[in-house]
Amino acid sequence: MRSLFVDGYNVINSWAQLKAIKDYSLEGARQKLIEMLQNYAAYNGYKIFLVFDAHMVSKSVEKKEKFGQHLVVVFTKEGETADSFIEKKINNIGRKSDVCVVTSDLMEQQVVFQRGATRMSSLEFYYEVKSIEQKINNRIEKNVCNKRNTIEDRIDGDILEKLQKIRKNK
Repeated sequence: MRSLFVDGYNVINSWAQLKAIKDYSLEGARQKLIEMLQNYAAYNGYKIFLVFDAHMVSKSVEKKEKFGQHLVVVFTKEGETADSFIEKKINNIGRKSDVCVVTSDLMEQQVVFQRGATRMSSLEFYYEVKSIEQKINNRIEKNVCNKRNTIEDRIDGDILEKLQKIRKNK
């Protein structure tokens, strides 16, 4: 299974849609990103670690929360940046499995590449996520259009028979 480590605030500040939400609600922007990544991860079968900095929050401890089987949201502990958390994790698994890091921080991209992970900019990731959203929507639309929703499908056979008799008697 491919693993992705996503620098959450880097992505929020890079995507216009999330940046606009962040201007009035940082929590709203985080929730929207979580929702988008849940769909993306489930569609692709990826394991995503969405990492948010909490290094400036006094007395914060590292918190992890699972959202289904494909998404883990991590808030770093006080004094630890998302970059340092990601680097530490990549150092342990980077050369052993398929790992990609999503960030637009060029220094971070170089470090994770040296540790065996691939890298993707936040903007590249945006277009990939949007592409998957479109595929999901097309699949849903196709399924909805293929299913006929007729009265015959929704009523009892006896009632249907009576209605057909009424229709024929006219």
